Amino acid sequence: MRTGFPYVAVAALLAFAGCGASGSGVSSQTGGAPGTGGSPGTGGAPGTGGSPGTGGAPGTGGKPGTGGAPGTGGSPSTGGSSGTGGRSGTGGSPGSGGVSTTGGSTGGGGSMGSGGSTGSAGSTGTGGRSASGGSTSRGGSTGSGGSGTGGGSGTGIDGGAGAGGGSGTSAGCGKTSTITSSQYNNGNPISITVNGSQRRYILNVPTNYVNTTSYKLILAVHELNGNDKEMYSQKYYDLMPLSNNTVIFAAPNGVNGSTPCSGTGSGDSGCGWPSGNNNMQLMDAVVKAVTDNFCVDMNHIYATGWSYGASMSYEIGCERPLEQAATNGWGVRAIAVYAAAQMSGSCKPSTANPVAYYASHGTHDSVLNYSGGVTLAQNMATANGCTWQTPTSVSSGTHVCTKLTGCKAGYPLEFCSFNGDHTAYPDNGTESSSWGPQEVWTFLSQF
Repeated sequence: MRTGFPYVAVAALLAFAGCGASGSGVSSQTGGAPGTGGSPGTGGAPGTGGSPGTGGAPGTGGKPGTGGAPGTGGSPSTGGSSGTGGRSGTGGSPGSGGVSTTGGSTGGGGSMGSGGSTGSAGSTGTGGRSASGGSTSRGGSTGSGGSGTGGGSGTGIDGGAGAGGGSGTSAGCGKTSTITSSQYNNGNPISITVNGSQRRYILNVPTNYVNTTSYKLILAVHELNGNDKEMYSQKYYDLMPLSNNTVIFAAPNGVNGSTPCSGTGSGDSGCGWPSGNNNMQLMDAVVKAVTDNFCVDMNHIYATGWSYGASMSYEIGCERPLEQAATNGWGVRAIAVYAAAQMSGSCKPSTANPVAYYASHGTHDSVLNYSGGVTLAQNMATANGCTWQTPTSVSSGTHVCTKLTGCKAGYPLEFCSFNGDHTAYPDNGTESSSWGPQEVWTFLSQF
């Protein structure tokens, strides 16, 4: 079983406690009905502006867009052009989950979880409501000569009930990427400069990527003693096989103390996410590099991580919420954390900036205690306006997931308690047979 922290660090890390949601994606919008023109010749009796055929003015008295009958001084009226609806929701055509991995155990496509396993006190996880795009577009009104106009872009969140800070599609849409194909989908780090320091990240792009289709973006944040290469080998917490070519994945690399990590293998001793050290600026830089070069749905960026990576993901959710995207340039719609504690900053979630939140934590966690994970969930529940109840702690079976009620529309909170230790893959610590990745994917897919 892998652990995010060496056991000798237990006592020190337990001291850090403090502040610390399942369904289909955006549905395709339909265009409005084609605009219809006015009936020919309804404008007035033929020849009222002059005798027929003498070049008299078009018939008077009709509404805009209606001329006289053909040959009576005005050409036949035309209706509005077909109303155009919002773009269809993202999602590339089915393809492979990603390239084969090296160094990590084989990631299974779907795991036992089916959107939330039934627990003794937690409700069975169900898919979220289908997200729809903007309102149905309407064509030009009957008899109008103007073009029919479409509805808003199909980037609605939770049926239009979502965040107000997103900016739609990214700058990379329709462009040829300056990050070449030799730099991604192969586990090789990409260098990036952050405040004068050389940092790096690993990138995976859908194998059938089209630069006019907007994709979701997931930041996979590694644990202590992990690194970007490990995230690649684990298929980004085993979410890539479930994504069906609809997501761009990026794995930023941490620091050892204040020194950027540079390990060449899968994992790097001491590499983590301590407070400061330009770590949030690294996230900013990675997101900008990806969104400037690839077509990303800016309303659907997520962060996920285990242990120290959960801590950093929590900090991202607090410091870079989607509601503040207009100020920060980007923001996360949701975060998913596994065995979390607050060690990468001291930000406290704000009720003005909700973030959909998923968490899992083992009741026998020997590295970061279970109660600390519950505390972080409570802080986020307050920000999301949820009715707080202490999540049910598993008492029989393997796990139980609690979904809080009363949360702001589009900002659910789910906490899964499992009978196990410190792992990102409950209950058995391996990607291929844990229910965890499927539960996370179901949670994120509802947006």
